[in-house]
Amino acid sequence: MPIKPIDLEFFNKEGKNVHEAIVAASKRARQINEETKIEFNQRIETLNIKMDASETAEETDVNPDQLRVSLEFEKRAKPTDTALEELLRHRLLWRYKEVEEVPVVKSEDTIETEE
Repeated sequence: MPIKPIDLEFFNKEGKNVHEAIVAASKRARQINEETKIEFNQRIETLNIKMDASETAEETDVNPDQLRVSLEFEKRAKPTDTALEELLRHRLLWRYKEVEEVPVVKSEDTIETEE
């Protein structure tokens, strides 16, 4: 698997923090990976249901449909490549969580008066 260099000057031109962009891309890559796992498991599950219905004692070999699905998923782009591509094409945006400030209520005992 070849290494794809990324021009870090892209982030400086855009005014973004490089470290924040890396964290955002890694979180997006994890999301993509989880989505892919879910999709793969759903497709394999449907094949297993079909195989259980027609299973015989002689069919202990590799299921060709399962092999086809596995090869299809192996040919897909890696989640990190997809996430970085989204970032470089301005399709990946991130924001900070807004922290609500709780107002401080002073009790009457703590109020100081000038004399």
